[in-house]
Amino acid sequence: MEYAVAVFDAGMTNKKVTVFDDKLKRLDMTRKNFMPRRECAGGREFRVHNLRRIKEFFLDELKRFAAKYPIKAVAVTTHGATFVCLDEAGEVCAPCVLYTHEPGTEFQEAFYAKAGDRNTLQKTTFTPPLSAMINAAKGIFFLQTCLPDEFARVKTILNYPSYWSYELTGVCGAEPTYVGCHTYLWDHAKGAYSGVADKLGIRGLLPENYRNSYETLGVIRPEIARETGLDPATIVTMGIHDSNASLLPYLVKEKAGGFVLNSTGTWCVLMKPGKTLDYEPGDIGNIVFFNQSALRKPVKTAIFLGGMELDSYMIRCQEINDTDKFPPYVPAAFNAVHEECDTFLLPEIVTGSGQYTKTRAGILEKGMFYPFAEITPGHHPEIIRQPERFLALLDTSLVLQTLTALDRAGRKDGDRIFTEGGFCRNCGYNSLLSFALPNNEALLTNLNEATSFGAAMTAVMAMTGPAGKRKAIDPGLVNIEYLPCSAEDFPFFERYRQQWLTHANTWQIAGQVA
Repeated sequence: MEYAVAVFDAGMTNKKVTVFDDKLKRLDMTRKNFMPRRECAGGREFRVHNLRRIKEFFLDELKRFAAKYPIKAVAVTTHGATFVCLDEAGEVCAPCVLYTHEPGTEFQEAFYAKAGDRNTLQKTTFTPPLSAMINAAKGIFFLQTCLPDEFARVKTILNYPSYWSYELTGVCGAEPTYVGCHTYLWDHAKGAYSGVADKLGIRGLLPENYRNSYETLGVIRPEIARETGLDPATIVTMGIHDSNASLLPYLVKEKAGGFVLNSTGTWCVLMKPGKTLDYEPGDIGNIVFFNQSALRKPVKTAIFLGGMELDSYMIRCQEINDTDKFPPYVPAAFNAVHEECDTFLLPEIVTGSGQYTKTRAGILEKGMFYPFAEITPGHHPEIIRQPERFLALLDTSLVLQTLTALDRAGRKDGDRIFTEGGFCRNCGYNSLLSFALPNNEALLTNLNEATSFGAAMTAVMAMTGPAGKRKAIDPGLVNIEYLPCSAEDFPFFERYRQQWLTHANTWQIAGQVA
């Protein structure tokens, strides 16, 4: 081993530091969960990331790993829709508000009145109108309007991975995967900041230092070297958005394309790499957008909060049944739910976040609707008392949402569908998804910690390529195995699917079925 690379992976739930060798073999990993802090300002309460504690964890783990491994490069990858504001002295000067904060309808309308029409923005910035502040430009507008004193001190706005790279180097920058991921701030066609940056008056606050994810931002600050024991010449890459980090290994391994990556976790992110920025009829107004890959190519993308939905419903199920066990996969339970065709779990628990933005979240059982927020041990559908059948109901809903997202991401007959991440362990979901895609090969991948692995690839590329140039990763270093899903028959699924779609399109947020 000539050198090792450290990766800081800041997910919404877990923060991880992982070490890889120069051949991309994982050597070590640690993780920790940080609860957000609550703050109140401008008459509003909201949650913020605890940047100080996260930084302490990051540096402590770098110090521990620096004593064990010859780390020569550090890469950062983070969840999306987050940014950090710095003042003239380079210090954080405004709260880093969680993107899940929903300021309300009045705020949303005020944002679009200033930034532009939703559909026009989706066509020009390739960003959809996500709820809450899942569009970074909305988060900036929130600070401008709700925390004007703090925002008045802002001199630099950094995307989240770039902020952590800045903390290590003291150098500000931006890279393609984050500015191009549903921010409203990037014009994909022009390859420059969008008109929304001008309308918000922030173009001068955004970094002009724009380089590839796999390039070097700088070397670590002397004080970081002293604190951690890292070599003062340790390089830090530009940073990379987490979904795009997960995609990078497949871009290297599958150069011919012809696949859709189903990256599953809190968010299910369906990504199909392509060559052009082309929407299909019906895309505008739905949660469909284009990412920029680490190789600066367009990636058509559709998302929904599948992992959050799975976890949230299973917590309710476990509470009601007074158990901490996860129910087993029972194929007969799926067939029973499908054949009876009288109970349906409808998305989405965070309104406006996925593929069914107008559907009321809850369970429709034999004509009676139970809103998700009102399901309690004292008020719940009967099926929740039958955990195996309830899992079948939930997994079926997740598969149906996945199928919609796959089609909106550009799935074609013959494309291979790669599922990676948390849902790889969900046997019922994968069996049903495979059955529902007779013209596609649905495969599971064995690539653990794909986000950290993809970020490590950027560090190896930076270490082995001259400045501004990319040294191609040897595909042989990307050891992905593809595993077929178990073959099951679900003879009543198609009829159930049609009924589910009918209910998803008629049980609307404003009221019940007409």
